[in-house]
Amino acid sequence: MQLAKLGATEKGGVCRLALTDLDRQGRELFVRWMKEAGCSVRVDAIGNLFARREGQDANLPAVATGSHIDTQPTGGKFDGNYGVLAGLEVLRTLNDAGIRTLAPLEVCVWTNEEGSRFVPVMMGSGVYAGAFTLAHALAATDREGVTVADALQAIGFAGDTPAAVDDGAPRFGAYFEAHIEQGPVLEDADIPLGVVTGALGQRWYDVVVTGQEAHAGPTPMQLRRDALQGATGLMQTVHQIAMGEQPNARGTVGYVQVHPNSRNVIPGRVTFTVDLRHTDDEGLDRMDAQLRAACAALQAQGGLTVEVEQTVYFPPAHFAEPLVRAVREGAERAGLAHLDIVSGAGHDAVYVARTAPTAMIFVPCKDGISHNEIEDAKPEHLAAGANVLLHAMLDRAGIAQ
Repeated sequence: MQLAKLGATEKGGVCRLALTDLDRQGRELFVRWMKEAGCSVRVDAIGNLFARREGQDANLPAVATGSHIDTQPTGGKFDGNYGVLAGLEVLRTLNDAGIRTLAPLEVCVWTNEEGSRFVPVMMGSGVYAGAFTLAHALAATDREGVTVADALQAIGFAGDTPAAVDDGAPRFGAYFEAHIEQGPVLEDADIPLGVVTGALGQRWYDVVVTGQEAHAGPTPMQLRRDALQGATGLMQTVHQIAMGEQPNARGTVGYVQVHPNSRNVIPGRVTFTVDLRHTDDEGLDRMDAQLRAACAALQAQGGLTVEVEQTVYFPPAHFAEPLVRAVREGAERAGLAHLDIVSGAGHDAVYVARTAPTAMIFVPCKDGISHNEIEDAKPEHLAAGANVLLHAMLDRAGIAQ
């Protein structure tokens, strides 16, 4: 609730975009809290923050947790922020109990996870994992032409330590990320804890259907080249493709642009997006083939042309079984009902999993709503997730004797 005051909106949400002055304030608050908890803090070249609590053996790789504190323009208090502050709570609890771990512990704040101001999304963890280069990320610009490099300098968080594992950034011995589910499954099942086994792979597409604009009155139905009629058929096909791969798939058309978008003109061009998701690459390949076949079949009917361009690919992520088991055992130790679940959204953990054993912990959010100012979660669920995170991190880090 203290962090949520920075960028608070009238509707009870948060607007704290990456690398703005409000983000600076949030970062400085995080640093202050971590130093008060006895941690050292380093900043890498893409602005990722790492608060370190030393362990008995400094040569062991750190057991880490974290998430992000940047938000959507109309975001909530918990998305990302919960994962960072759950890590803070773990360290404070260990301090209160006088427990020292064998391996060091770290809490991470990853830069520009949301991608609301700068693209690509999940920027800090993506650079860390080598999904794209530091130079590419630093050169990204917002709508006003401000680069990431300039924004980092402006808020005082342009660090000088390596940002990518391949450039010398430390690898973790294990990484856990706690997060609100951002969906309705846990709440619907009345289960307080999700054991996340992986994340759906994603393919995003831009589709353009082109016909011919014409007057809506004089043009007979059978002589029309109506791009919207063809496009809406493809949109229905996206839904059918996903339904054919249940329960492991998602299919969404989220953006549609009709040209010329006039009441009495037959649409001559329709542009829309397709978002396909599946638990495995084979399923994604099947969905891709069906989408492309439907587009080809529409074009073969004559009168319309269809262009399909894949714009994004995230491979499915399968989290490390020993860490997933540590989360499950942490829930059992706390006496919490739990459910194995696959994340439908991308998270920093998906990139970190390319470099280190990784797992996630989900807690319910009210009505499954996220990326929204009314986003909410119950204190008892947040506490349960933090308790499970504590036990899972101790399982990996060990307790010094």
